[in-house]
Amino acid sequence: MKKHFYAMMSRMKNIYRWGLMRNTRNENLSEHSLEVAFIAHALAVINNVRLGGNVSPEKTAVSGMYHDTTEIITGDMPTPIKYYNCTIKKAYKDIEKVAEQRLLDNLPDDFKAEFTKIYNPDANIARLVKAADKISALIKCIEESNMGNREFAVAEISTRKAISELDCPEANIFIEEFLDSFSLSLDELN
Repeated sequence: MKKHFYAMMSRMKNIYRWGLMRNTRNENLSEHSLEVAFIAHALAVINNVRLGGNVSPEKTAVSGMYHDTTEIITGDMPTPIKYYNCTIKKAYKDIEKVAEQRLLDNLPDDFKAEFTKIYNPDANIARLVKAADKISALIKCIEESNMGNREFAVAEISTRKAISELDCPEANIFIEEFLDSFSLSLDELN
């Protein structure tokens, strides 16, 4: 029987983020997921090297790659709507679970156990991916601000606050050491 999982994954490039915001450059779900994977990997390395942890950077990166794939089915729900109240937040979580199951159903049976682990990582990996997701959003806000787009000013403030509230030392270290570079031109990076 033919399975459609990877063809569905290829649709990530058609899902655009920040739909309610005026963007100077559109960001699709594929781009976002790769950036989250890079950052999640870095957070796991920070956890291990700087904080004496023992988290798999590779598993963390893979979890970051797949963290929003349910949006292939649900679309990108804007944050102000998704978290408007507890009822909407719970309903959206339920919808995400149905979408996740639909994706898993598009895998061969012998793949499902591996992918179930990716979609349901341990708490430490999930914590780092969540932080990476927020940092990726912050980077988008910074990029838009650098292009003169004030549309993201409030989002940047609320995203910085959300990252701070995570109480994630790995995120704090990443921000301290790497975030300022996202405001530099290519010439300045070289």
